[in-house]
Formats: sequence, structure tokens, C-alpha cells
Amino acid sequence: MIGVPDARWGESVKAFVVLKPHHTATAEDILAVTRDHLASYQKPRSVEFVAALPKAPTGKLLKRELRAPYWAERESP
Repeated sequence: MIGVPDARWGESVKAFVVLKPHHTATAEDILAVTRDHLASYQKPRSVEFVAALPKAPTGKLLKRELRAPYWAERESP
């Protein structure tokens, strides 16, 4: 999950999901699960399905690469 620009709040949560092979889910399914398991400020407002998440050679998730397209024209907080 990352923070993306939001007109009302300044920033909102966006979830990136990689589905396992032969599994399906919708954005609504993901949002329903988060409603039951996360605090309100942690819940994503949107979901994007991707083939793979960008990772460094060490295996660490590169959130800056996920954020870049959303903050290209703005300064991130």
C-alpha cells in the first residue's frame, strides 16, 4: 500500500495486489477484507492489480517506483 494524491485529504491509501496463479479477486473483494481487518486510516480507497511488484536485488519492495507516476507533477509530503 502507498499514499497517492487526494483532493480532499491530501493523500489516500492505494493497494497494489498480485494475484496467485489461477486465483481471482475483484477490487470490491479486497476492499471488503480490509474493512474487516484494518483501522479506518489504513483502509485503501482504491486497488490496482499488477503482474509483479518492483523489488530491489535484496528483495525489498521499492515503494518509490509505485509512487512515482502519482507524484510526478507534485511534491510528496
